[in-house]
Amino acid sequence: MTPMMRQYLDVKGRNPGSILFFRLGDFYEMFDEDARIASKELDLVLTTRDRSSDPNAERMPMCGVPYHSVEPYIARLIAKGYKVAICEQLEDPMSVKGIVDRDVVRVVTPGTLMESSMLDESRSNYLCAIYLSDKTSEVCFADLSTGEISLTKFPESDMRHIKNELASYYPSEALLFGDADKVKQICEYLKTRLNCFVNTGSEIDELFKAGSAENALLSYLASTQKTDISHFAALRDNNEISCMEMDLNTVSNLELIGSLRTGEKKGSLLWVLDKTKTSMGRRLIRSWILRPLLSALAIKRRHSAVSELTFATVARGEIIVNLKNINDLERLIGKIAYGNAGSRDLTALSGSINILPVIATLLKPMTSSALSECASMDLLSDIAKQIDNAIKNDPPFSIREGGFIKEGYDPEVDRLRGLLDNSSKALTDIETRERERTGKKLKIGYNKVFGYYIEIPRSVSEDVPDDYIRKQTLANCERFITGELKELETELLSAKDNLSALEYKLFDELCAKITLQAKRVQQTARKIAELDVYCSFAEVAVQGNYCMPEIDTSDIIEIIDGRHPVVELMQEGSLFVPNDTFLDNNSSRTAIITGPNMAGKSTYMRQTALIVLLAQIGAFVPARSARIGIVDRVFTRIGASDDLAAGKSTFMVEMTEVADILSGATKNSLLILDEIGRGTSTYDGMSMARAVLEHCTDKKKLGAKTMFATHYHELTTIEGEIDGVKNYNISAKKRGDDIIFLRKIVPGAADDSYGIEVAGLAGVPENVIKRAKTVLKELEEKGTQINHSHPKEASPVLVEDQLSLSDLGSNEIVETLNNTNLDTLTPIEALSLLYELKKKIQ
Repeated sequence: MTPMMRQYLDVKGRNPGSILFFRLGDFYEMFDEDARIASKELDLVLTTRDRSSDPNAERMPMCGVPYHSVEPYIARLIAKGYKVAICEQLEDPMSVKGIVDRDVVRVVTPGTLMESSMLDESRSNYLCAIYLSDKTSEVCFADLSTGEISLTKFPESDMRHIKNELASYYPSEALLFGDADKVKQICEYLKTRLNCFVNTGSEIDELFKAGSAENALLSYLASTQKTDISHFAALRDNNEISCMEMDLNTVSNLELIGSLRTGEKKGSLLWVLDKTKTSMGRRLIRSWILRPLLSALAIKRRHSAVSELTFATVARGEIIVNLKNINDLERLIGKIAYGNAGSRDLTALSGSINILPVIATLLKPMTSSALSECASMDLLSDIAKQIDNAIKNDPPFSIREGGFIKEGYDPEVDRLRGLLDNSSKALTDIETRERERTGKKLKIGYNKVFGYYIEIPRSVSEDVPDDYIRKQTLANCERFITGELKELETELLSAKDNLSALEYKLFDELCAKITLQAKRVQQTARKIAELDVYCSFAEVAVQGNYCMPEIDTSDIIEIIDGRHPVVELMQEGSLFVPNDTFLDNNSSRTAIITGPNMAGKSTYMRQTALIVLLAQIGAFVPARSARIGIVDRVFTRIGASDDLAAGKSTFMVEMTEVADILSGATKNSLLILDEIGRGTSTYDGMSMARAVLEHCTDKKKLGAKTMFATHYHELTTIEGEIDGVKNYNISAKKRGDDIIFLRKIVPGAADDSYGIEVAGLAGVPENVIKRAKTVLKELEEKGTQINHSHPKEASPVLVEDQLSLSDLGSNEIVETLNNTNLDTLTPIEALSLLYELKKKIQ
């Protein structure tokens, strides 16, 4: 086997779980199975190479990519769920006899990305370590690119809480250790719901011998990155921060960070709120949306900052203009500390720091505590001064070639640069002297093979001075060198190499000094991010005519003229009909909402949940006024969907979500339940819907604030039977075969579902609509006959014998029937009518 292949197999043996990018000259090469995978995933041509010096030996598959454009290839492999180990040449091939020493300098994984081209600037890239046991569990999150690290501990191994914590961070990669069954559950959740790359096995088990999730995570980073990772900020204890826990269904159903239909940002709450101007602000606003506050004091602190900025129109505008010019301080200091920054990264950091005094001056008159803290941020002027003294204003892209250190920063740099700058004059002087000495028409040239040379036409090249040494003969000329020219060449070439090496050394020293101040930069970056989010909230409030909600610890949610923030913006000029909401834990615990399909029941309920969440993240809300008693959780059960891959029907998925809600909710929660029981038969579904509704409403069982939309009109009778339940409906008007949705919530139950009319609006062919009306009429007539002649077959609410109204002697029943138009009754309404009549005769 060749020495190079022995070296390759040795390195590969130490990195078995990664695709090895093996540096050979100007390419990263992959061999054997790695080559087969890479050629398929990256559309590369698969070639072969001799495995050994034996000509009869099997040839090895191989493929490669250029080292100078490797990032896109790595990014594609990472996106497909692979790890990539980067094996570099550790020596200069020109100065080594034999094989060059090589080793892995870094393992790139989804959770350890540092390159800007591979990262989304608007979201953090979290690696998480999860330890699971029966008694306690830990989840530690870290973003290598920003230095953020946090830890959450759970006193018991509750899978629901752990999943919700993961849903608020959306990690890219996870390390799992602990109880096998629990690891399996979380592993499946991470892969299928969060699209997260998961590491398990003996290698990960070894990491957790460090004793905690935090130590395991840091050990993993040290082993894969093989460099200093001391730039991490102080560990944040999430248990000390009072935030709302939200499950993934709520995040998805309320479209907090992505549209349900497309998954894109547009159409989400984040899309409405995000008017931030910095990358740091974009990441922070996303984090705030996913982690609403539970502390009234902390919420009011944010509201106060937003309120002050809404009134300070001129100052806010100037702050926003300056924020646009601030680069990503968090990731810049991360790159500098990590060791992969360039000179332009330093000037970007310096340029951003130089804007901070302007922002601080604009904030100085502000009186709210949050903005006062932002005004007193560390201006980092000493760091900017160090960079400005050392680095040119517009440095070259690469730091390997030099040319970026400022004149006057280092005397030796100035001397070597002066020598190189004067080289053309020295060469011109030699050329002039040699022309005078020889009397010949000659010139001095240069190429990489011979270096500097004197070129003389062949016609006059015979009679040259004795100190001329012939180096090359061409068709029309001869090329010579002299001792003087060779000496100057040596001096110039060494000066260039020495200058590049010296500039690189000075750059590393400067980065090391700045890295020592990393935590200062991170703290200032956090304040800029907060200011950016406050300005964004204020801009949205002003443009959307939002109000500052009143926050308290009562059990009341009172919204006057509330609007759905996303739907309102998506309508683009159409008038959004506002609605009121009142919920508490006493007389208005539960709102049963009925009305036609497409009338706006779901929109109304979701807008209530979104207004509550907006208030608790510290934003203003789309309403004329709002009083929000802090809720501890928001739960949603919306829509009909299945999970056939997991063997779950629509009803099974629905009931699983209902079970999670009923087991996780408290009396201080807000429940949004839309069409419970629609995935099974009418009677089963209605029974489940009623049972769930009664459980949510009953103070002895749950007693939570609940909004319950349903097409089961029979459930509206609960209003008079259970305390705390009130009926509301979305008003609509029918004109002939047309229906007009008024979008207004009014007290009372709906009088019809208008299903066929909605089908017509949806574009169902006219012949199908006509047939549906005919079938409906037949069913209603048939149902009437059955109700009169065979009551035991027609309704779940039965009387034992058929009775005449005269026997009952009930004028009230007679009056009710005389006022009822049987031709327009739906089956469910007929059933409800019978139920009411039975109550009157009991």
